[in-house]
Amino acid sequence: MNRINKKLQEDKKMLSIYFTAGYPKLNDTVPIIEELEKNGVDLIEIGLPFSDPLADGPTIQQSSTAALKNGMHTELLFQQLKGIRKTVSVPLIIMGYFNPVLQYGVEAFCKKCQEIGIDGLILPDLPLDVYQEEYKSIFEKYGLINVFLITPQTSEARIKAIDDASEGFIYMVSSASTTGAKEGFGPEQKAYFERITEMKLKNPQIVGFGISNSDTFQQATQKTKGAIIGSAFIKHLSQKGVSKIGQFVKGIR
Repeated sequence: MNRINKKLQEDKKMLSIYFTAGYPKLNDTVPIIEELEKNGVDLIEIGLPFSDPLADGPTIQQSSTAALKNGMHTELLFQQLKGIRKTVSVPLIIMGYFNPVLQYGVEAFCKKCQEIGIDGLILPDLPLDVYQEEYKSIFEKYGLINVFLITPQTSEARIKAIDDASEGFIYMVSSASTTGAKEGFGPEQKAYFERITEMKLKNPQIVGFGISNSDTFQQATQKTKGAIIGSAFIKHLSQKGVSKIGQFVKGIR
């Protein structure tokens, strides 16, 4: 069984943390993953930096730009992660844009992920129909779960299609804006969470965008399986460094 599915069976709310590979320093990738696991994070999303990150807010965009300036690229990330399964057992997901995957070669990328021990991919700009027609068989061949996103604007028919096509969890984007920490969720978002709950989807949902602290984590996970924190964690990393990761995680739980 894929590590993601195994983890989702646990009777707890999932805390997933996103960070940008190669940031703050080029070789911080593995130390960050090890610290996150040590401090009880359930899922880790490794951001593959891209030069044109359209869905990302300023914090993640800046970290992506800095990581690229540091010299991060796809092959280097694979090199850094080569022995990761000797020290880490937590599910690992690479999140990024489809362009670098296409440039690397989709099959070559997926094969590399399997060799390293990556469990899934989140590629927000890879459309569902294109995935199903052209790439699904490749992902399955290498044991990778493809995680799809839904937003408050996603139609019910499309949500059902995504649920049918999914094998792990659904990434539930909390709002129609870009990524970034917010103070809380308004009535519109709460109604959206309620609406998705009532659909009784087969895949659990994990909420992303706008979760930054214990309060927003609790709000986001009332009706869902877990929540993803990116921008707030990256800000903490920028200010406090890798050694203070435990402090951040404890503040969320």
